[in-house]
Amino acid sequence: MRLLFCLLLLPGLATAEIYRWVDANGQVHFTQRPVAPGAEQVEVRPQVIERDEATREREARTARFFEARRAEQTQASLASAERQARHAQECGELRNRLAQIAEGRRYFHAEDNGERTYYSDEQLDAARRQLRDRVAERCS
Repeated sequence: MRLLFCLLLLPGLATAEIYRWVDANGQVHFTQRPVAPGAEQVEVRPQVIERDEATREREARTARFFEARRAEQTQASLASAERQARHAQECGELRNRLAQIAEGRRYFHAEDNGERTYYSDEQLDAARRQLRDRVAERCS
């Protein structure tokens, strides 16, 4: 993109008129229009810079380095977003489980033979405390 811009700019530079003049204090000025008598036109030629093989290789290594760095940053951002989504899901599940253990209700566990084993009040209080602690620890 830059190369295209420079190529488009070169004809404009080739036709640009630059004038050099010296004021009464001996200060040299450059302008695009002759503003003082005795201003002389200066020829401006674009400078073509030829890069040797070592310079081109160094530029290619630098480009590869920055591309690898951008890829690492993109991967790190994706991993961070994934961790945040998992964390939000875990917090939502913990809060949902805590809300489901409402005060004053009886909860049971179904055994393999189909019988219900009801939780004691102490077991329910312990489960609530454990869930509150996990929510406080993980979701604060």
